[in-house]
Amino acid sequence: MRTFVAGQEARGDIEFAELALGIDVDLFRGPLESETDGERAAREDAARDILADLRVEAEAGDEIAGWDALYADALTRTVPFLRAARGYRSGTGEAA
Repeated sequence: MRTFVAGQEARGDIEFAELALGIDVDLFRGPLESETDGERAAREDAARDILADLRVEAEAGDEIAGWDALYADALTRTVPFLRAARGYRSGTGEAA
């Protein structure tokens, strides 16, 4: 079964959410692969700006922007499982 959002085919749950909500998950959560300190700083800077814009739109009465802001904000507090697992040393019970 194919899933389309706004005329574009979504090829998975993440892509569906991105198309439906207009939120780039990797921008707010961070990519699954490693990134340099400069890349991380630029990504987090852009995410803060977009989140601030969403909050302003929400305060102006845009309910969808409000929900998008809540979702984006929640994503900034998550760590992708694979990235978290890489930092865990097996057998020691400690983070690397």
